[in-house]
Amino acid sequence: MSVYTVISKNDLCLWLENFSIGKLEYFQGIVSGIENTNYYVNTTKGKYVLTIFEKLRASELNYYLNLMSHLSLGGLPVASPVVNLNNSFVGIIKNKPASIVTRLKGGPVNAPDEYHCSEVGRTLAQIHESGLSYGKILANPRGKRWWETTAKKIYEFLTPEARIMLRDEIAVQKTLLVDDLPRGVIHGDLFRDNVLFYGSNIGGVIDFYFACNDMLIYDLAITVNDWCITESHELDLIKAGSLIKSYQQIRSLTREEVEIWPYMLRAAALRFWVSRLYDFHLPRPGELTHAHSPLIFQFLLENHRKSPSKYVSLL
Repeated sequence: MSVYTVISKNDLCLWLENFSIGKLEYFQGIVSGIENTNYYVNTTKGKYVLTIFEKLRASELNYYLNLMSHLSLGGLPVASPVVNLNNSFVGIIKNKPASIVTRLKGGPVNAPDEYHCSEVGRTLAQIHESGLSYGKILANPRGKRWWETTAKKIYEFLTPEARIMLRDEIAVQKTLLVDDLPRGVIHGDLFRDNVLFYGSNIGGVIDFYFACNDMLIYDLAITVNDWCITESHELDLIKAGSLIKSYQQIRSLTREEVEIWPYMLRAAALRFWVSRLYDFHLPRPGELTHAHSPLIFQFLLENHRKSPSKYVSLL
């Protein structure tokens, strides 16, 4: 089992004594993600997911867990964090912060079709609308300043051509006038492995640990860049059109958002190219070896930079 933090049955039983969710019946590590350790946990009262946070501190979890609770209470398919006997969503296990949330139905769809994209667009818009009433604020920790700082650490690993493109795209993004774009809560990582389909319906949206407050159109671009891409790393216009049309049935895009859309697709590709380059070339000690390839987002950014005009028609 490939996890960062290995726990025993006794560790978990003792930890669960701080909750009112019954006795442990079964638990198993979940081999996915590169940020945290996750376990399936079955108790006498239900099925849950335990997350042990490998990077985030306990004090940093308040925004994410309260957001999940807010969205869940609003009727969205989001896991609900369980409060412990100390009236907190966060506990400590093996000297690391941890939380336990309700387990959602379904599983990820690796090869989404037009229908899946439509459902994801609708759900993303609902998250954005519901997030408007969420009172907490968290600036994006992986925004433009982070891109620039992190890029300096990875230039040495790039080919000359890739290095030029990375420098140029960061420079272009810094010139954009984005202060007046609609902002709110964004998921920040709504990839295919973070949406669970149960039959024809979305059973759950998971992994809110990159959520923050930022441009809503940027979050839409992040989502389109994963759900609506061809094998040649280009935008699938049919899938993207389906996702965006469904999104706009709930939240209409402004004129300013439409105009900046091609650059948001590039910004979203840049963000994940940089983070994957960093995870690939500069993993922290003991990090799992299944870091995602950065080339996917390099190729995607290259393609987005070639022909931006065709993307505006989608909106």
